[in-house]
Amino acid sequence: MRKNLMAAIIAAGVSLSMQAGQIEGTLHADQGSQKIYKEIYGQFAEHLGSCIYGGLWVGENSPIPNIQGYRKDVFEALKALQVPVLRWPGGCFADEYHWMDGIGPRDKRPSMQNNNWGGTIEDNSFGTHEFLNLCEMLGCEPYISGNVGSGTVEELAKWVEYMTSEDGTPMAKLRKQNGREKPWKVKYLGVGNESWGCGGNMRPEYYGDLFRRYSVYCRNYDGNKLYKIASGASDYDYNWTKVLMNNVGNRMNGVSLHYYTVTGWSGSKGAAIDPSIDNFYWTMGKCLEIEDVIKKHKAIMDEKDPKRQVGLLVDEWGTWWDEEPGTISGHLYQQNSLRDAFVAALSLNVFHRHTDRVRMANIAQVVNVLQSMILTDQKGTGHMVLTPTYHVFEMYRPFQESTYLPIEVNCENKQVRGDRRSPQRNVPVVSASAARTADGKIILSLVNIDVEQTQSVDITLEGTTAKAVTGRVLTSKSVADYNDFDHPSTVAPREFKDAKLKKNILSVKLPAKSIVVLTLN
Repeated sequence: MRKNLMAAIIAAGVSLSMQAGQIEGTLHADQGSQKIYKEIYGQFAEHLGSCIYGGLWVGENSPIPNIQGYRKDVFEALKALQVPVLRWPGGCFADEYHWMDGIGPRDKRPSMQNNNWGGTIEDNSFGTHEFLNLCEMLGCEPYISGNVGSGTVEELAKWVEYMTSEDGTPMAKLRKQNGREKPWKVKYLGVGNESWGCGGNMRPEYYGDLFRRYSVYCRNYDGNKLYKIASGASDYDYNWTKVLMNNVGNRMNGVSLHYYTVTGWSGSKGAAIDPSIDNFYWTMGKCLEIEDVIKKHKAIMDEKDPKRQVGLLVDEWGTWWDEEPGTISGHLYQQNSLRDAFVAALSLNVFHRHTDRVRMANIAQVVNVLQSMILTDQKGTGHMVLTPTYHVFEMYRPFQESTYLPIEVNCENKQVRGDRRSPQRNVPVVSASAARTADGKIILSLVNIDVEQTQSVDITLEGTTAKAVTGRVLTSKSVADYNDFDHPSTVAPREFKDAKLKKNILSVKLPAKSIVVLTLN
């Protein structure tokens, strides 16, 4: 009877406060040297569903409050997040996008069909000027994904010239005719996207030769220096990375990697709002497998590039669930629950550990698509809500540009259900990451994935003496809890008071299914 009751409670998504054993850890505050690049907190905006139109952009004449056409509420939320880099225009859309269709007077721009995402008609009212001006206003670096799949070398070379050349060139003159006198600063240039799939279904050998050719003609103009990124592998395709390192090597500044927490690419991917505890643990195991994937790609890169001059950029990552019922097919609109917040926190902790090679990461996507920061009302009412994932990025914001500090946490592993590739996965109950900020503070994240049990953690502080600790916690009654327009604060950070300092020991009582970020002064 009791066993059946317990199963029923867990199935309903209700948390039980149960005490676990003591967990010991050590934080080495005197050993850090590697910077956590702010670009690891990058975002991704594709012409997909309502990410751009109705998400970032509504136009100057919209009844929805806007700043020069950008949704005011969305803009202000992203400004507060301190977005470091924004990738655009895709994704799969990038390799069908012809940039000259998106410049000049908006009422004269030609339309196109978005063949990758629902067959939607794209009017090109959001183009190069709109994107790069947004990046300037947000104070973030633009990351341009160039068209290699259906474009030409000349087309991409002229786009670089249009954006970054100062005076005298044909494309600079055209840019000035379209209202922009000075060039933009554009650092990141992706040479194609998913060239093994929607970007051209290429072999790595063929793509490697294309990259070498394209990179020659995408030039640096007037002090603007491009960081050229090769279209890299999908998750477990280690051969793709090996071929590019052999055939391209240091001709590329970086190579991308895509990894989604997804059940598979055929059939149902599962609902975004799912109270199943078994599925929650499966998700934790799948998302954490990215660390093994990164390690294997790093090892291949190290053979040809032992000084680690070529960056690994995880420029698409996050959860991928079924579209919400009643939404447009192909627009990938999904809700965002506490479960997604855990994927964000655990993944960011992994990226912190590998910034010797991982120089950027771009979660997919910023608004209204997949694991987004923000959801806007699809009925045009002008409502907006911040997702649990947004709150993780906001809580983790102090990690940007801080110095990574080694930390060990000795805790039990949960054996969780896997899939065909990994039938069983071992998932640590507690994940931790630590860093020192420029002003000398220590930032510590602690993630307790146990849905039922509180975790008591004692961390020995080596190489530092902390006098005070403050913190915030993100949790809720169920892993399936989410924010909507009627209940925007169901999952939101609150003050955390269960952390105590005694001499060189930090004692933390982590609630079940919680994400905690602490600041030590």
